[in-house]
Amino acid sequence: MIRVRARLVVLQFLVLTLLVVLAVRLWQVQVVRGGQFVAAATETRTRDVIVPAVRGQILDATGRPLVRNRTSLVVSVDRSEVERMRDGGRAVMKRLAAVLDRPVKELRERIRPCGPHVSRPCWPGSLYSPIPIDDNVSPREALQILERQEDFPGVIAEVQPVREYPLGSGASQTLGYLQPVTEQELKKRSTLKANFSGVDLVGRDGLEYVYDDALRGSPGLRRVQVDRMGKVLGIERQTSPTPGDILITNMDADVQKVVDQALVNAMKNAPRADGAAAVVLDVKTGGVIAIGSMPTYDPAVWAGGISEKDYQRLLSEKAGLPLVSRATHGQYAPGSTFKVSSLSAMIRDGYPLHGKYDCPGAYDIGGRAFHNFHGIGMGVIDLHTALVKSCDTIFYKAASEMWTRDGGNKPVPHPKEPMTNTAKLFGFGRKTGIDLPGEVSGRIPGRRWKRQQWAATKDASCTRAKTGYPEVEKKDPGRAKYLKTLAHENCVEGFEWHVSEAANLSIGQGDVLVTPLQLAAAYAAIVGDGKLRSPRIAKAIVRPDGTHVQEIKAPVTARLPITKETRDYIRAALSEVTSDGTAAGAFSGFPMNVVKIGGKTGTAEVYGKEDTSWFASFAPAADPRFVVVVTISQGGQGAMAAAPAAREIYEGIYGIKGKAALPDGKPVEKLPSIRKDGTVVR
Repeated sequence: MIRVRARLVVLQFLVLTLLVVLAVRLWQVQVVRGGQFVAAATETRTRDVIVPAVRGQILDATGRPLVRNRTSLVVSVDRSEVERMRDGGRAVMKRLAAVLDRPVKELRERIRPCGPHVSRPCWPGSLYSPIPIDDNVSPREALQILERQEDFPGVIAEVQPVREYPLGSGASQTLGYLQPVTEQELKKRSTLKANFSGVDLVGRDGLEYVYDDALRGSPGLRRVQVDRMGKVLGIERQTSPTPGDILITNMDADVQKVVDQALVNAMKNAPRADGAAAVVLDVKTGGVIAIGSMPTYDPAVWAGGISEKDYQRLLSEKAGLPLVSRATHGQYAPGSTFKVSSLSAMIRDGYPLHGKYDCPGAYDIGGRAFHNFHGIGMGVIDLHTALVKSCDTIFYKAASEMWTRDGGNKPVPHPKEPMTNTAKLFGFGRKTGIDLPGEVSGRIPGRRWKRQQWAATKDASCTRAKTGYPEVEKKDPGRAKYLKTLAHENCVEGFEWHVSEAANLSIGQGDVLVTPLQLAAAYAAIVGDGKLRSPRIAKAIVRPDGTHVQEIKAPVTARLPITKETRDYIRAALSEVTSDGTAAGAFSGFPMNVVKIGGKTGTAEVYGKEDTSWFASFAPAADPRFVVVVTISQGGQGAMAAAPAAREIYEGIYGIKGKAALPDGKPVEKLPSIRKDGTVVR
């Protein structure tokens, strides 16, 4: 009996203790932490939905879209939510694959993170944002997902704007493309982090990249009430997104089409051609009216995730590196188009502008004969004729004399190097500063450059001078012997700037490299007002309601180091090239009475390949408004490939054989009018 009572007492004590603990706990929950739990309960009944802003359009100078938006039903997967499921999301992904009629493997590949050893498709963006897996689903497919949300947790189906490119593959390297934001970008770009919605895409190349901040706009926020199953019950609060600004360019869509077609035709007509580029500049403003590069690609390939096959093609040298713009990234020896710089160097060094010069068929440089084209001599001529007929030996002789005055192989303390330094003052050897990413600077060789090259390559050259090139000797013993001899020369005296190198520079051969854009900017300065401008593709930024935000002008970066008299002399000489010079055949039958074209052909030798074909031109010859530069890699002579392509571009601009791309014969100057609803007044 005593034991029973003791047990009851213990039991009563335990019950009393438990009641006390429960009371204390209830007091904590209700009084001390009541507010916290109320907030937490409220939070579970709401969900914040980021509303991405509509990205701004990119328009040409007349208001026609170069890049626009179209609405599309997009299905996305929240990878983090799916992976937290008990089965790793396999059941959900299987049901989703059935709805979208896609293999489960493909859907899983699209949501896996990209990495060094991960092939496309994969997700290059943040893993904490929904991952689009199909950007073109049908309404029926979207409804199946929305009406059965309990079967598709972590899956989102909604209408989103998708980028569209009306020109197709036209100017694709210039316009750029979009990709998801990576974690690294969010850390590096503070402006991006401040306005990032979590589902935004950012510009990866071209104008989309350079003007990304303006085009992207600011996201909105929608706070919705949901039940415990995640079904939306209503909207609690909403902040509308701010659409991105509209970018108006100097480009003309019709001229761009003409340029692209001319490059396609030029490559077809030059069987070994492996690439081409063309630039059309406004001489007076520095605006880029058209810029083309071949091979090219359709930027729509990036939408919805690019396949491994397409990705590798864009980066393939065999395919011609379609992702790279040859107009800004392509570096080539310019051939005789460079003579405008060399002639200017002669005048700056004291050679008479109106003097007479002997043009023999060959000129001796260091015991070696340097020939004119086909070894043809022209007798005593002036510099005007030297440009029209493209005499090389006059420039060889001048370069040799300048080299000698600088001390030859034993240079004076401060050599003048007129050819090298004048070329740099023409903008060669440095970036033009165009509003595109990744532009290259080209190369202008000279004494200092040669010594820097020698310092960087001396050890490798000396090693090769001893070991030779056994890997080459198996296939070509003669070339292996030549390379070994060259390595020995570079080891012992590679720092010396030889007279032969100076001679090659004078006619745009040897180690000199320029881009088509650099050449276009230089020619625009020569035939224009003598000012070098940093070309601009963008013309203005306006808000979606038409309010002007910013006008964009091509800044003047320098003045050419020659007088107006010299510039006029050069322009007058080049104006005869198409009628009485090296491009006369290419422009045979062209109606010069309608518009007279001036220009200069260039043919640059490339070891082991066909020549690079060039034509740098302008029109109208008397008062130039356009500069057109065309280059065809492995196109052969300038008059055979590049000049005919330039002719086709002028025919399109002026409507010689059909409708004129620019009916007034000049670029559009006035900005297009944008209505308050964002549409363009036609």
